[in-house]
Amino acid sequence: MSRIGKKPIPLPDKVSVQVESDNHVKVTGPRGELSAVFSPDMKIEVSETEALVSRPTDSSQHRAMHGLVRSLLANMVTGVSKGFEKKLQIVGVGYRAELDGTRLRVRVGYSHDVIVEPPPGLELAIEGNATIVVRGNDKAAVGQLAANIRAIRKVEPYKGKGIRYEGERVRRKAGKQAKIGA
Repeated sequence: MSRIGKKPIPLPDKVSVQVESDNHVKVTGPRGELSAVFSPDMKIEVSETEALVSRPTDSSQHRAMHGLVRSLLANMVTGVSKGFEKKLQIVGVGYRAELDGTRLRVRVGYSHDVIVEPPPGLELAIEGNATIVVRGNDKAAVGQLAANIRAIRKVEPYKGKGIRYEGERVRRKAGKQAKIGA
């Protein structure tokens, strides 16, 4: 049995999970509401304090889906109770980001500013001049928006300039070296 799949999902106060027909799951909490449709083979049981995902057989497809469905459901519960956030750091002389209403204006060495419009349900914030914070309830959407912002100017390995995740280690390369002698 899947080690992840068999773990029960604890439901915090003020979080409710409703399973409708054909495994349409709706999770509501203090931060909002998320819904998803899971494989109809997986059985989702909800009690007052926890939710449990079980599989019908030990076939490879059911084993693969078991842990996935449990993880996605746990992320939905965490999202509506605490939320998710990713931080990005901008490194480079003259590189900066600023908020223009809800839109993010990024200046990273191009001839033009790059404007990022957050999708509904996500929020962008700036800490100082060089840290962008992406917040939201949906873990996948937060990660995707952070990846899209990072892709504007990936970190280059020689000077380390660009947009990186907070705590990301960048492997630096040695540049050209002058020959001694000759």
